[in-house]
Amino acid sequence: MESFISAALGELMTRSINFIINKLSKPPALAMEESLQRTLLRAQAIDEEAMGRHITNQAMIQQLSMLRDAMHRGSYALDAFRYEPHYGEDDSDQVVSGFMSLSKAPFAKDQYFFSRTAQFREQLQEALDRLGSMIVDLNELVMFLASYPRMHCQPYNMHILLGNCMFGRQMEAELVIKFLLHTQLHSSEELEVLPIVGPPRVGKSTLIAHVCKDERVQDHFSEIVWLNDLDFTDGEHQNQVSNSNKDKRLLVVIELSGNLYEDAWNRFYLASKRSFCSGSKIVLTSSSDRAVKFGTSQALTLNHLSHEAYWYFFKTLAFGSIDPEAHPGLAQVAMEIARTQNRSIPGACIICYLLRNNFNIHFWCKVLRFLRVFVQNHVSKFNKHPYDLLSQNRPIQISRMATPSEYVVIRRQYQCSSQEEVPKIRAQDVVYGSMKTCGKFEVLLWRSPIPPYYSYASTYEIQEPRTTSAKRKRSMKDGVTFC
Repeated sequence: MESFISAALGELMTRSINFIINKLSKPPALAMEESLQRTLLRAQAIDEEAMGRHITNQAMIQQLSMLRDAMHRGSYALDAFRYEPHYGEDDSDQVVSGFMSLSKAPFAKDQYFFSRTAQFREQLQEALDRLGSMIVDLNELVMFLASYPRMHCQPYNMHILLGNCMFGRQMEAELVIKFLLHTQLHSSEELEVLPIVGPPRVGKSTLIAHVCKDERVQDHFSEIVWLNDLDFTDGEHQNQVSNSNKDKRLLVVIELSGNLYEDAWNRFYLASKRSFCSGSKIVLTSSSDRAVKFGTSQALTLNHLSHEAYWYFFKTLAFGSIDPEAHPGLAQVAMEIARTQNRSIPGACIICYLLRNNFNIHFWCKVLRFLRVFVQNHVSKFNKHPYDLLSQNRPIQISRMATPSEYVVIRRQYQCSSQEEVPKIRAQDVVYGSMKTCGKFEVLLWRSPIPPYYSYASTYEIQEPRTTSAKRKRSMKDGVTFC
């Protein structure tokens, strides 16, 4: 009996000593990885509980926005540590390791495009400290959440939810709603105007469309009127809007794709001010900062998502219901592909659809190599990302992945309303597929599944390979300086 107890105590002592040694010998970065993972789970639980409730308190909304930002930064740091420097011994990891070592070409001056030299341990510690302290500060907020009513919605997988809702704009939406519902003491003397400005396709129309679908906004206004640039060239239409709604509280949404001349705006504003019912509001969206001067309230500026938030969005769409941790090689390639997209939401939706339908490490590496060449060619020639050139209505050029000797010149991008007919040809079939076509034609880039349900299209032109001298002449003529 004594020998049994002695053996048991010896085994217990040995296990205890081994546990202490393993604990002390564990690399600090790995210990921080585990801590950050647990902290992210706690933050995610708070965020998901908040997303399921109808919160109106502005301070709470701002705190939750800060929490989401810290979550995205923490998730990015964790993924960068997990997926970038570490490779296993299976076939897929060897493919990724070999590919990455042969294709090291950083995006010009973009610290996020090529961050393998980053201090992962410092990033993990910074993310852990920030997120941990924020969760402690949110203890009271968690208790207050229970006082807000739950929103009635069907359960979704996260990739379905993010693909069918407005991502990352909750705080901005509440700021717009606050402007619309607020009534000033002297509202009859001034018609309030809120400008919303930001780069093209950053989500201005999506933001205001979601705001207009909010029940509080629909109950507050008798009618919501949508106008665009063309309506300001039709004086009769403007007068009809101004004179036929004297007894209705109106919300007028004006979407500008170009510049609005000041005299045209002044005529419309003065006519509306005389005829609109008290409490009516105007929201003006534009890609130009010149629209700010038309506002009576401080303009709301929308910027692109942060790199960290964009990666969270991209990763969720690319992997769908599949756990990225089970495929570290694919996750690493996905992180590099996301960096080529310049934080474009349509770009993420197009590429992620392509990746999900071809869940193969060799194909993903091929797409990454293809996109890197595409981006680096434009950066080296113009010192700008090709998506930035397109937003300036400048042509860009991309080869076809299946037939690299053929080039596609993209001359413009435009959006179509949900009522307009859209092109039948899809962009991914032309660029990444083997569709046989030639000449100039229209293609469908992406159809948004969320309000205002715009479709995005572009004009493509296939160019056959030419001799060097012919290429140069054609390039100068079309405004594209390389083939």
